[in-house]
Amino acid sequence: MSDPVLSVRNLTIDLPRGGDRPHAVQGISFDIHPNEIVCVVGESGSGKSVTAFGTMGLLPKALRPSGGQILFEGQDLLAMSRRAHAKLRGRKMAMVFQEPMTALNPCFTVGNQIDEIFAAHTKLSAAQRKAKTLALLEEVRLPEPARIYASFPHQLSGGQRQRIVIAMALAMDPKLLIADEPTTALDVTTQAQILSMFKTLKSTHSAGILFVTHDFDVVAEIADRVVVMQKGVMVEQGTVDQVLNHPQHPYTRKLIAAVPRKQPDQAAPLGTQVALSVVELEKTYHVARTLTAPARTVHALHPTSFEVRKGETLGIVGESGSGKTTLVRCLIRLQDPDSGAIWIDGRNFALGSRQSLRSARKDIQIVFQDPYGSLNPRRTVGAQLVGGPLNFGEDPKVAWARARELMQVVQLEEDALYRYPAQFSGGQRQRICIARALMMQPKILIADEAVSALDVSVQKEVLNLLRKIKTEMGLTILFITHDLRVASQISDHLIVMQKGQVVERGPVAEVFGNPSSAYTRQLMAAMPGKGWDVPADLRA
Repeated sequence: MSDPVLSVRNLTIDLPRGGDRPHAVQGISFDIHPNEIVCVVGESGSGKSVTAFGTMGLLPKALRPSGGQILFEGQDLLAMSRRAHAKLRGRKMAMVFQEPMTALNPCFTVGNQIDEIFAAHTKLSAAQRKAKTLALLEEVRLPEPARIYASFPHQLSGGQRQRIVIAMALAMDPKLLIADEPTTALDVTTQAQILSMFKTLKSTHSAGILFVTHDFDVVAEIADRVVVMQKGVMVEQGTVDQVLNHPQHPYTRKLIAAVPRKQPDQAAPLGTQVALSVVELEKTYHVARTLTAPARTVHALHPTSFEVRKGETLGIVGESGSGKTTLVRCLIRLQDPDSGAIWIDGRNFALGSRQSLRSARKDIQIVFQDPYGSLNPRRTVGAQLVGGPLNFGEDPKVAWARARELMQVVQLEEDALYRYPAQFSGGQRQRICIARALMMQPKILIADEAVSALDVSVQKEVLNLLRKIKTEMGLTILFITHDLRVASQISDHLIVMQKGQVVERGPVAEVFGNPSSAYTRQLMAAMPGKGWDVPADLRA
């Protein structure tokens, strides 16, 4: 085997005093060779991203390497000056960040931002730089490269923005490419395209790729070797077959056991009482003309009808732009539908002014995708939980008693009520958001991508919690997601949406086993890790 592009040797990076442990990363070692993808997996706080940022020389000042080496083409990056390290970035090593919208400058076209890399590292003329930029856009399979070149980041989809970031990373044909969770927020079909691109780039550019992820299906799809990290320590590494099919360390086995299975669980029998009836619900957006674009009409939700029975979990699946979010916003009347009816407990929730619907809002509550943005950082958890009931005139003693009871339901300590959101992990915050929604004693709970940003083990805990709450409280749940694997684990029935229309509906086992829609088959074919499943001895 050829010499490694990157060798990490006994790397230790210290945390500031007062942290939950002394070191962000402690004594880790691994190699990355040309034409090889090494996946680093672990939960949040395991040190994955710290290792990647340390390699790129982008660590914040609070984090200091205190031992070991990071050898790139034989040179110790930790011993380099900041200026020498900066000269390598973009030219010989590059990074693809998790969120492309924050990695791109909204004030410049994407063409200008890629051109800037060539201007900084080469002496090419403006015409030559533009030609190479257009060639890069074509290489990452973007349609209409000339149009994309002149576009601003906000004018592109999430998948297109991620391809732009990859094109920027490839501009100088680097020997090392680091990708930090580049597919976490993407639709399954876009994710499949990006993963395919990484496999192609590994060969065409002879690059070594460090791929940071918490998704074992992604690991199964693209990895050559796997490094597993826990609380800053490397607990296991080996080939993808060794780690995924024959895991040795208890932590690795725990993570793999938490991976959503590709086959649905057996659904429990449901009653006949209808909790939610949606009849011909429709929503159209009218976008005004601007200086650069004509007026247009977007039919975000075509006439849509379905029923959800009491105690049922209905999974709503589809890509970005499929109409899922518009449907949800109409159901909870954050937006007014153009026409149709939403029947909940004999009341048409689609009619009436917002003021007249105030009392009815208790019946339908929502848990949003981002647990960090959903909570007010300046108010205690308890104050945020009791805020809803107090707003409806409930006695404070009753509201606080219910808040204490719900802390037990979501498996948090009672003293959590007197702490602030910043003192909790992402999974704990999502539990708090669930408790806040339950404070109103709703009949229907909507979970809008409620686990997509969570680690696989935390994701499993939250899904189990939702199942438990549904059973104990008799809730009806609408579970919105773009991940068919997750939907299959919690849903009784599935709705598949495409371009504002329901293209398929049925029991989960039927949709998975015999999908009738070509679009559903396309989504299932795009699921990563199709040739791998959780080893039999780790299945619950």
